[in-house]
Amino acid sequence: MHELSADELLTRYRRGELSPVDVTRAVLAHIERCEPALRATWALDAEAALDAARTSEARWMRGEALPLDGVPVTIKENIATRGTPVPLGTAATELRPADADAPPAARLREAGAVLLAKTTMPDYGMLSSGLSSFHALTRNPWNPACNPGGSSAGAGAAAAAGYGPIHLGTDIGGSIRLPAGWCGVVGFKPSFGRVPIQPTTFGRVAGPMTRTAADAALAMAVLSAPDARDPMSLPPQPLPWRHLERDLRGLRLGLMLDAGWGLDPGASVLSAVRAAARAFESAGAVVETLAPFSTRDMAEGIDRYFRIRSWVDLQALPPERRARVLPFIADWAAGARGLAAEDGYRAWSQWQALREAAVAACARFDYVLSPVCPVAHFPAEWAGPTNDPARSLEHIAFTLPANVGEQPAVSVNAGYADNGVPIGLQIVGRRFDDCGVLQLARAWEQLRPAQRPWPAPPFAPAG
Repeated sequence: MHELSADELLTRYRRGELSPVDVTRAVLAHIERCEPALRATWALDAEAALDAARTSEARWMRGEALPLDGVPVTIKENIATRGTPVPLGTAATELRPADADAPPAARLREAGAVLLAKTTMPDYGMLSSGLSSFHALTRNPWNPACNPGGSSAGAGAAAAAGYGPIHLGTDIGGSIRLPAGWCGVVGFKPSFGRVPIQPTTFGRVAGPMTRTAADAALAMAVLSAPDARDPMSLPPQPLPWRHLERDLRGLRLGLMLDAGWGLDPGASVLSAVRAAARAFESAGAVVETLAPFSTRDMAEGIDRYFRIRSWVDLQALPPERRARVLPFIADWAAGARGLAAEDGYRAWSQWQALREAAVAACARFDYVLSPVCPVAHFPAEWAGPTNDPARSLEHIAFTLPANVGEQPAVSVNAGYADNGVPIGLQIVGRRFDDCGVLQLARAWEQLRPAQRPWPAPPFAPAG
């Protein structure tokens, strides 16, 4: 039962063929088998999940089912859930129960979803890794010697391993799409403001990580409901989330294989993305090369801005708590030591420069295809693909522009590296065309070759 999609579960609940209680028990048992190897969850509460499942079952029996009634979900631990502390991936946090559900968590609960657990992340979400000073090391189900990526590390691993069909992550530079790429799942970063979130900051979004585009769309129909607590959220809009079929003929697709800075894509990554472009072309789309539009100056300015923000936050901590932060994060943030106000202003100005460049470059295309990450895989114990605080953003040159440009983007599996780890294809749309991006993701699911079976315990390195 843990293999079933949200769509399949809802259909079978409706027919009376399955019970939310039985499904929840089955998924919890599967998580128990997997967790000794993967360590993707935190604050798992089996009794609370079963209570929610019993309440859901009663609604189904009364004919009063909600949109996601009885569907098991996990939520990244930096999204507050009532009564559970929010450690932010770091041992430096003082653990206090959250007073209320943050907007995305509230929407899932209101829709009848069954919350199984929170999922792991690195310190402050500032790494593309499953490494944390608070959580146990999270590993990739396809090959536990490899990293699942981050910062939605546990969500990516949980989705690939079958901890239920819907997993909620967050993304400010690639933190949904990167782990989705390395874990072979669908990771959707909606347009900025489409999903209300709290706390909010420029570029930060919440979005679903699922095994199918259809399940991502099902989740978005719920997550995009309004919440007045997010002052930067978009006006509510009745979007056709479930309409996923799309005629590809005549669509103009940009193909970006050079981001303008950062690491060069590896051979297996380039091969997978080029094969996807050819498949779209064979289906009637027009594919043209998109030249690089972001620059090293933009990247260094944005890196400097995040270092300044993190340095200020770390300096506000008492010394004994600051000492608990992952050394990699502390070393990276220390790069902002001694910077002046004018340095901060110039750094922030590069955010706007990249925003303008991203929107302008994508305007002549319906959608843009690219790698999610230039690196096919990296060791589980590393803090990121470079494992170097001085070069910590070199792998996000393809994902960062969509956050800065406020554009919807999705990662969908495009192939596999020689050691079994998946390779992500990124599809980016124009601002606010969230449904279109999910339609292209669904089209790629239908075009691509047959996928390998999902990983299952016992997990052992492949290749």
